[in-house]
Amino acid sequence: MEPVSATSSASNIQMDYMKLLITQLQNQNPLDPLDNNEMASQLAQFSQLQQLESMNASFAKVLATTELTYANSLLGKEVTFMPETETGAADITSGLVEQVYNNVDGEIFLRVGNHTLGLEDIISVTN
Repeated sequence: MEPVSATSSASNIQMDYMKLLITQLQNQNPLDPLDNNEMASQLAQFSQLQQLESMNASFAKVLATTELTYANSLLGKEVTFMPETETGAADITSGLVEQVYNNVDGEIFLRVGNHTLGLEDIISVTN
C-alpha cells in the first residue's frame, strides 16, 4: 500500500506544465519566442523528478518488506521494552514475542503477553 502524498506527483506537475507550455506557445509574441533550451531543461528536470519518485516508492517497498522480515524473525524471542504503567511511569519489561501483525495503516506491531508494541519500542532481543 503506497502512502498518500500531500504534494502533487511529478507526472501531475508535468501535465500542468505541459498545459501551461501549450498556452504560452499559442499566445507567445512572434518577435520574442520562448527559449527552446529552457523548455528542454525544464522537461529534463521533470523526468529526473519522476525517476526519483519511482526510486523512492521502490525503496519504501524494500524497507517495508525488510521491517516485516525482521519482525517475523522476532517470533518466539524474548524482547525487552518499557511500557507505560497506569501511573504513567515506565518500567522495563521482558516477554516472548507471540504474534506479529499489521494494522490497517500497514504499521507492524508485536504482541508480547498483554502488551502491543512497535518495532521502535524494543530495547533488546535475546534468544
